[in-house]
Amino acid sequence: MTMIEGFRIRNYKALRDITLGRLWNENSTEKLTPLTVVIGKNGTGKSTLFDAFGFLLDCLKFGVEAACEEKGRGGFERIMSKGVQNPIMFEVCYQEENNVRPITYEVSFALDKHNRPYVRSERLRQRRKGQDANERPFSFLILENGRGVVWKGEYEGIQESSDQLVLAEIDRLMSEESGKSETVELDDYRKLGIATLGALKQHPRISAFRQFIEGWYLSYFTPDAARNLPLAGPQKHLSVHGDNIGNVVQFMEREYPEQFAKILDDIAGKIPGINKISSERMPDGRLLLKFNDKGFEDAFSAQQMSDGTLKVFAYLLLLSDPNPHPFLCIEEPENGLYHKLMEVLMQQFRAHATDGKGKSQIFITTHQPYLVDALEPDEVWILEKGSEGFSKIRRASDDPLVQSLVNEGLPLGSLWYSDYLEEV
Repeated sequence: MTMIEGFRIRNYKALRDITLGRLWNENSTEKLTPLTVVIGKNGTGKSTLFDAFGFLLDCLKFGVEAACEEKGRGGFERIMSKGVQNPIMFEVCYQEENNVRPITYEVSFALDKHNRPYVRSERLRQRRKGQDANERPFSFLILENGRGVVWKGEYEGIQESSDQLVLAEIDRLMSEESGKSETVELDDYRKLGIATLGALKQHPRISAFRQFIEGWYLSYFTPDAARNLPLAGPQKHLSVHGDNIGNVVQFMEREYPEQFAKILDDIAGKIPGINKISSERMPDGRLLLKFNDKGFEDAFSAQQMSDGTLKVFAYLLLLSDPNPHPFLCIEEPENGLYHKLMEVLMQQFRAHATDGKGKSQIFITTHQPYLVDALEPDEVWILEKGSEGFSKIRRASDDPLVQSLVNEGLPLGSLWYSDYLEEV
């Protein structure tokens, strides 16, 4: 399955410079695990980290200027780290399959002379076959201020001597266009270059990366949205707010009847008191989702179910998607849940993330020790506030004492509750 091996965020709100996992120049660092969970106190930056993924996705979908206003971000000046003049920068290292060389995407955002946010630079890099892991990878997409060069197909590109070429070097590369490469001049440098180039068949690596980012799913689930009665009509995927649960059930009932019957039985078995879940089309064309509660003859509608029941059902339905998203990002899934359900839910997340090909990598933020009890130290990252007010992060498995205590059988969440994960 496609996996993010590591990522770095610089100058985004409280995240002045944090790195999780392995980047192209950090081969001694362990990669991110299929299930990654970030813990921390209130105000340490967990929501900001979650939003950083959403910002990158919104930049691809809407352009950087619109992305700065989405989700109540309030504009570029509000998302820029305070007291910092350097651009906002993201670096994502990902691997499509185990036998494919990882690809690194680097992008930076700044304000132009009219104080409008724009894409200052973009890079896509990949090492050649057989290249030493300590050598700098070759850039096959180079864009500065919307201008640059892209190498077609599987052509290697060039090995840059530094992280950023000067404009004169960009002009030279553009003048040397060949059958392997072509010049790029975007008509709007507020749009990502991968959004345009990723739509062209001569750039399969860029297209694959664009589709990977477009496939990200960030959950903004709210129980009230799930209680809506949508118009009947099958839909393949759960919306980010969960307001089309009934439509997804209708789709899966139609397309995968036998498989989905087993899925519903499995989900019902994990939600206390529920023994059957079904959908019914109403005379006015809306779709009613029904839950049969043990001990009651008549079914209950979604409007009558608890927030926790709807949330667990939505997450389990998301994990049952026959065409899963490559990357799921969920903020504080524990809200509204009975504590004994949390460990069950985390076990389902891990089973989904580690169950071979075709599944999703899952990224979760939480401050609930019951969830963390079901995790291994290498799956957990601890987010803290530094002395200057910016966030810093470390992996739980990097602490030998923590790893030793977990090996002795002590649950990781209990260690967190007892302050063993606090930085000395």
